[in-house]
Amino acid sequence: MPLPDSNIAQSEKDLPNEKSSQKFGTFLGVYTPSALTILGLIMYLRFGWVLGNLGLPLTILAVFLASSLTFVTGLSASALATNMKVGVGGEYFMVSRSLGIELGGAIGIPLFLCRTLSITFYSFGLSESILALNLGPGEALSPVMVQIVAAAFIVFTTAVSGRSASLALKMQIPIMIAVGVSLLALVLGVFSGGLHQPELSATYRTAPGGFWYVFAIFFPAVTGFTAGIGMSGDLKNPQKSIPRGTLLAVVTGVVVYTIVPFLLSYTNRMSPQELADSGLEAWTQVAVMGAWLVFPGLWGAILSSAFGSALGGPRVLQALASDGLAPRFMAKLSANGQPATATWISGAIAVTAVLLGGLNEVASFVSILFLTLYVTINLSAAFEKLAGDPSYRPRINVHWAISLLGSAGAIAMMFLISPVYCFAALVLELVIYSLVRRLAMRKRWGDVRAGLWLALTRFALLHLKKHEPDPRNWRPHILVFVGDLVKRISLVRLANWFNEDRGIVTVTRLVVGDLKNEVANVQKMHQEMERDLEDEGITAFSEVNIVQDFESGVVAVAQSNGIAGLHSNTVLFGWPGKRERLERLLRTTCSLAALGKNTIIARPRWSGEANRNQRIDIWWRGKQNNGDLMLLLTHLLTMNAEWSEAEVVIRSIVLNESSKIKREESLVQLIGETRIQAGYEVILKPEDQTVVEVIHSTSRRADVVFFGLMDPADGQESEVAERMEIMAKNLKTTIFVNCAVEFAGRLV
Repeated sequence: MPLPDSNIAQSEKDLPNEKSSQKFGTFLGVYTPSALTILGLIMYLRFGWVLGNLGLPLTILAVFLASSLTFVTGLSASALATNMKVGVGGEYFMVSRSLGIELGGAIGIPLFLCRTLSITFYSFGLSESILALNLGPGEALSPVMVQIVAAAFIVFTTAVSGRSASLALKMQIPIMIAVGVSLLALVLGVFSGGLHQPELSATYRTAPGGFWYVFAIFFPAVTGFTAGIGMSGDLKNPQKSIPRGTLLAVVTGVVVYTIVPFLLSYTNRMSPQELADSGLEAWTQVAVMGAWLVFPGLWGAILSSAFGSALGGPRVLQALASDGLAPRFMAKLSANGQPATATWISGAIAVTAVLLGGLNEVASFVSILFLTLYVTINLSAAFEKLAGDPSYRPRINVHWAISLLGSAGAIAMMFLISPVYCFAALVLELVIYSLVRRLAMRKRWGDVRAGLWLALTRFALLHLKKHEPDPRNWRPHILVFVGDLVKRISLVRLANWFNEDRGIVTVTRLVVGDLKNEVANVQKMHQEMERDLEDEGITAFSEVNIVQDFESGVVAVAQSNGIAGLHSNTVLFGWPGKRERLERLLRTTCSLAALGKNTIIARPRWSGEANRNQRIDIWWRGKQNNGDLMLLLTHLLTMNAEWSEAEVVIRSIVLNESSKIKREESLVQLIGETRIQAGYEVILKPEDQTVVEVIHSTSRRADVVFFGLMDPADGQESEVAERMEIMAKNLKTTIFVNCAVEFAGRLV
């Protein structure tokens, strides 16, 4: 049975209203816009200026710092993207679905402004480069004229992008060729014009603000990797295209930005002093054929970047409006599927931003806003990893420490670029978060230790209570029934492995008898259980319950166990020694299923810790929902150090060759969709063997064998119990799983 995608914790209503529009692949939809944005405005207009002020060593350091931060953020974004179906809104969508709508809104609004200001930023660059063609020697650009031309380009870009995303993206192929030709012209110009020793020390001739001032102006050059992420809603396969296209674009930028400063620093065609005063001249005076080969690449790259921002910004606003964080009319789409209303709002803001001044002023704003985005993306990936939800199974795994380091690095760079802007940006996002959240918190302080934990626990439970059960957050909260805890300690350890030390495990002992006669012994038995758990190093809650009879007692305890959103959802029994007790468990299973409680009947067969030579077999019939739960339990088991090296094999038996081919195809699809590392084997049943004989011969060496457990009809408990005993005979640890309802922890 194919599994629904579990980490997409959303329904169709969560997605923005999308009309039919053309979808794009990795190269055209992600890599090309990202690479062209990276190799664009700053590379042509400011790289010579950066080199002339910093010298070669500090320029390489600036490239390394900026590229390292973007690479780490690209990894974090890729991890998030490979763990969910990314909808419209790019980074906003990923953050809001990871950290919640409040933090999503706190970053989504600055992200929208960031994209919108980028339109102004690129239009300023295009305006400067075009007006520079009409300047004579020694003439300076008119700031007012630059602003007028930039505003005209913003209107043009907004109009085109509002009508057709396809046209804007398809223009990128010839633009990329033009950029490549300009880079080749620069290489040829350097080696044909003679070489000299590079300037190694920083001079800050035209950069009075020092290194971080220069860095702030350079930094937007490497932020282009987010251009492809912003087109998430227009991609055929965002989970595949975003990580591949993004990381490849980042690597491309690192390579080019490492080579270009060496070329400019060694060329004999311009001195370090001239570089410090230069803009586009750093290219036109060095490259072969000068402006003839440089300007097509420059204009194309800048225009492509402007279109990318004009496409990405409105889609963030569209997503915000769809989530109710902006007026709903802003999510309205045109007949061809474009967010026309959001596009024109973005264009109006971009035109207004022309009044900020020139290119350098806008660059500082863009740098700070992009860095706040990096902080949140990295925090999202780090918290997802630290939370350890079973649904978080990205195809690209990034250690939480790396993501946290990227977040800390982004905050540090914000502060070094401008403490005032850094503080203002953080305050802005906190204010937005508070407005979106619209919740006032009162702290109550009592005892420094107990009072704090009590307040935090109450706060957490109250908020957990408000959250509806969600597939991506589902994990087993296990109620384990034991008679003698010491004898059943392996069963409790199995529950802890399934729990992975994150959910709730409750170990309960049922005492059949009269409450008045037994109540005096309850406290003593409870203390013994606590001591036994502590001696074994197992973290679990324990309780003792007095019941009149076993079956009704199990149902009553299971029904009442838990608090707020932490009710037990899975009941675990050990393997009984007698047939009649197994039949009694099966009758109880039907009652538990009616309550929506999953049931596990396990026969652990290991002494102490599990052995290290492990294999886990899952026998898959493809029916009901038991397979979903078996797969999730197996995944959780392998997340523990004791089982991290276990080989997981999904096995299935079919009766004919055509069924075998179909079952193999479904298992391949299943493994790919669930992102669980597992092998598979489809066995064609020999005519001279029964199904049970095939299972025994195949799984006799497996350390753990999972089977689905059907709900027995009334009066059939004995027949099912006999079948279970036959199945478990001669096998090692055997686990029978009954999923009570349509699986709440779907493995998508």
